[in-house]
Amino acid sequence: MALRASVVVPVWNGRSWLPGLLASLRAQTVAPHELIAVDNGSADGSREWLAEQAPEVRVVALGRNTGFACAANRGVREATGDVVALVNTDIELAPDWLERGLAAMGEGIGAVATKMVDLVDPGMLYDAGDILRRDGVCEQRGRFRRDEGLWDEPGEVFAACAGAALYRREALLALGGFDERFFSYLEDVDLGLRLRLAGWRCAWEPRAVARHAGGGSAGQLRRPVAAWAERNTLLLVARAFPWRWLPMVAYRQLAWRARAARAGELGAFLRGAGAAVPLLPAMLGERRRLRRDSVVPIAAVVPPRPVRGPRAGGHPRSAA
Repeated sequence: MALRASVVVPVWNGRSWLPGLLASLRAQTVAPHELIAVDNGSADGSREWLAEQAPEVRVVALGRNTGFACAANRGVREATGDVVALVNTDIELAPDWLERGLAAMGEGIGAVATKMVDLVDPGMLYDAGDILRRDGVCEQRGRFRRDEGLWDEPGEVFAACAGAALYRREALLALGGFDERFFSYLEDVDLGLRLRLAGWRCAWEPRAVARHAGGGSAGQLRRPVAAWAERNTLLLVARAFPWRWLPMVAYRQLAWRARAARAGELGAFLRGAGAAVPLLPAMLGERRRLRRDSVVPIAAVVPPRPVRGPRAGGHPRSAA
């Protein structure tokens, strides 16, 4: 039986992007089973526009900004499809995006990563699947590089960027969905890690293409992106990483601190680290349960990679 896909769009002040997104959803070669928009208290008329211009979309209004993770989870719970396709507001999908993504959702696949390119310049990559290193770095393959076919072979990747990805709904529900304590940024990496530890694999489908404006409403967040990234990296590491990897994590933290200082972002970096502190005891307390429930060891899920140079990933000359 064909899989049914519920499209879930977390919305927060994304009114200007909605016409392009809805037009691309209406043009899909495989029609979504349902369209759900979860509004995080938008103040720019997003809900009103959806009610007037997109009556086929079921809007769930949360009343305030609860963060991407919470909005996504609410959408997953509301969905009735076998697959949840998560799509950001600042995305326009190729007509066959959903069809190709569903075709990649084979046996044992818990998520499908799709190719994300720049909205204005589709020849520039935004994300070609995510990888995680033992120093705590998550790299978006190909980010801001020309799309020269380096990642055009379908296969598998560590995790999907949730800006345009498909997830098996039963897998999300079994794991409790996105960790809402992450609020925004790296919640998809954390989920990707937990999916892999639970035995699910992530397919990479480069023929399913999403054009991404980048940034979206993130500039309105109270903390800058650098602070969220630092905060949530520390939370992920505290809960999941073996103690023997901590020297690599410490090396990367020192390198990030030095880079932040050179870029004038040291304050944001330190605020992010400070914001992680209240949650670290809870994350450390969950380590044993995560190891107990894992069916695949983390050393197999996060294989050894160099922590610097082209073979580390994310480097301008990297093919990883």
